[in-house]
Amino acid sequence: MLLWIAIIIAVLWLLGLIAGIGGGLIHILLVVAVVVLVFHFIRGRSRV
Repeated sequence: MLLWIAIIIAVLWLLGLIAGIGGGLIHILLVVAVVVLVFHFIRGRSRV
Protein backbone atom coordinates (compact mmCIF):
# COMPACT_ATOMS: atom_id res chain seq x y z
CA MET A 1 0.00 0.00 0.00
CA LEU A 2 2.86 2.39 0.77
CA LEU A 3 4.26 1.76 -2.68
CA TRP A 4 0.97 2.81 -4.30
CA ILE A 5 0.83 5.95 -2.18
CA ALA A 6 4.38 6.83 -3.22
CA ILE A 7 3.56 6.22 -6.89
CA ILE A 8 0.44 8.39 -6.71
CA ILE A 9 2.34 11.21 -4.97
CA ALA A 10 5.19 10.99 -7.50
CA VAL A 11 2.72 11.17 -10.40
CA LEU A 12 0.99 14.18 -8.85
CA TRP A 13 4.40 15.81 -8.40
CA LEU A 14 5.29 15.15 -12.02
CA LEU A 15 1.96 16.57 -13.25
CA GLY A 16 2.43 19.65 -11.09
CA LEU A 17 5.97 20.10 -12.35
CA ILE A 18 4.86 19.85 -15.99
CA ALA A 19 1.91 22.20 -15.47
CA GLY A 20 4.04 24.65 -13.49
CA ILE A 21 1.58 24.98 -10.62
CA GLY A 22 1.89 24.44 -6.91
CA GLY A 23 5.23 26.07 -6.19
CA GLY A 24 6.79 24.60 -3.06
CA LEU A 25 3.99 22.06 -2.67
CA ILE A 26 5.34 20.15 -5.66
CA HIS A 27 8.72 19.65 -4.00
CA ILE A 28 7.10 18.67 -0.70
CA LEU A 29 5.15 15.97 -2.57
CA LEU A 30 8.38 14.67 -4.09
CA VAL A 31 10.09 14.50 -0.70
CA VAL A 32 7.09 12.67 0.79
CA ALA A 33 7.10 10.19 -2.11
CA VAL A 34 10.82 9.47 -1.65
CA VAL A 35 10.42 9.03 2.12
CA VAL A 36 7.52 6.63 1.63
CA LEU A 37 9.49 4.62 -0.95
CA VAL A 38 12.53 4.40 1.31
CA PHE A 39 10.34 3.34 4.23
CA HIS A 40 8.69 0.71 2.03
CA PHE A 41 12.01 -0.82 0.94
CA ILE A 42 13.48 -0.74 4.46
CA ARG A 43 10.37 -2.35 5.92
CA GLY A 44 10.36 -5.07 3.29
CA ARG A 45 7.54 -6.64 1.39
CA SER A 46 5.77 -8.20 4.39
CA ARG A 47 1.99 -7.98 4.35
CA VAL A 48 1.24 -7.27 8.00
